[in-house]
Amino acid sequence: MAPLIFTRNLSVRIGGHSICRALNWQVNPGERWAVLGKNGVGKSTLLATLAGLRAPDAGELTIGGVSLAPTFHSAAHRHLAKIRGYLTQHQTDPFPSTVMETALIGRHPHLGRWDWESAADREIARAALAEVDLADFSEREVQTLSGGERQRLAVAQLLTQQPPLFLLDEPLTHLDLSHQVAVMELFTRQAAAGATVVAVLHDPGFAVRYCEHALLLFGNGEWLAGPATDIVTTENLSRLYGHPLRELRAEELRWFVPL
Repeated sequence: MAPLIFTRNLSVRIGGHSICRALNWQVNPGERWAVLGKNGVGKSTLLATLAGLRAPDAGELTIGGVSLAPTFHSAAHRHLAKIRGYLTQHQTDPFPSTVMETALIGRHPHLGRWDWESAADREIARAALAEVDLADFSEREVQTLSGGERQRLAVAQLLTQQPPLFLLDEPLTHLDLSHQVAVMELFTRQAAAGATVVAVLHDPGFAVRYCEHALLLFGNGEWLAGPATDIVTTENLSRLYGHPLRELRAEELRWFVPL
């Protein structure tokens, strides 16, 4: 099967800062990737580039068969919206809306210009809300939600979109531990059903538990990509975060703590 993400010699910069230089990377259907790095290295900027929201500085980038670099035209946006679902770090709600109305935004790429959401669309949204434990919240105003509830609604909106590729920028923000585990297991099930997941994470223990692959961004344009078991090590993580770490094991689980 063709890769959902393919890059060749991709370079991404912001404000004179090199995020990645000559990135040669391939993400295949059904794979789960963690993106790790210190604050400010550009993880969110790279994810926005993969989402088609900003242009790379050099190289080739293809998402689900859509070429985003070196040439990209606005006509590709609608097709791209059906391929990738993008979860941003921060959720904004400038207009009053209910939880159900917000979840249904995920169906917009699948509707015609003048179409309204159908009963089938609403059923997809209801199922997505149930997945994130918001089944009884459909008529609640979004502004009344807690930060964690709003984050789970953003995940439900992505599930309602039903993309083959999930780009998740810190999906565990505002979530308590039980919901962090629930969300990561939810996306593990999505991957088992054929979806692809690329998630910016802060906890390397969660990265190796829920992702088979990892992309490390070192902040100077250097990167390292491959199987998580091979590259998420105390040596690489200590260099990545600029602080020594120790690995702890509990049966098959691996966790990393600072020294």
